[in-house]
Amino acid sequence: MPSVSFDAATFKVRFPEFAAVTSPLLGLYFDEACMYLDNTDTSRIADLAQRAMLLNLVVAHIATVNGAATTGGPSAPGRVSSASEGGVSVSFDAMPAANGSQAWFQQTQYGASYWAMTARYRSFLYVVT
Repeated sequence: MPSVSFDAATFKVRFPEFAAVTSPLLGLYFDEACMYLDNTDTSRIADLAQRAMLLNLVVAHIATVNGAATTGGPSAPGRVSSASEGGVSVSFDAMPAANGSQAWFQQTQYGASYWAMTARYRSFLYVVT
């Protein structure tokens, strides 16, 4: 089974908030994403389209955590619960109780989506031999 190749143009169509980020930098984020989600022949996610979508979510998460979104500046942890313009104030939801890598993924909407979509792959797998 082949691995997923990163397509920066397709990524930028799906995530236009990263349109100004250079393709080489996004490629580096993709390489990093492959350390979180196996992109080899032995990946538990055999469907390449699903794997590509999940890897792109991790790329968006990494890019956001590193402040690469066109909105500028590093991302604050948690989701925005309210914002105002006059006087500039922003409130974030408290991080839900999480442990291990879940807390890291819950920092952005992309990571939270990835975490939810991969829940079925984090359960026990029993293989009859």
